[in-house]
Amino acid sequence: MTMKLFVGNLLYEITEPDLQEMFAPFGAVASAKLITDRYTGQSRGFGFVEMDDREAGEAAVAAMNGKDVRGRRLTVNEARPRAPREREYGAERY
Repeated sequence: MTMKLFVGNLLYEITEPDLQEMFAPFGAVASAKLITDRYTGQSRGFGFVEMDDREAGEAAVAAMNGKDVRGRRLTVNEARPRAPREREYGAERY
């Protein structure tokens, strides 16, 4: 079973291949995704890494949370499901 990790406080220069490379020592990385600003395309300083199995994910959290990477202390924990967002049109909510 896969485990999705939140990775925060990343330098804006970090790329998705960099992110994948940082987590590869802990096990197979299914995906690495940086979150970017929709208008500028610039990194927002956080992303998500999906590890192939839970054991690898837990090892990555233990080793990487609080680790200094290029002068920034990372925040790494298990990702929480995204809360549904309400759509708002004028004065009515859907």
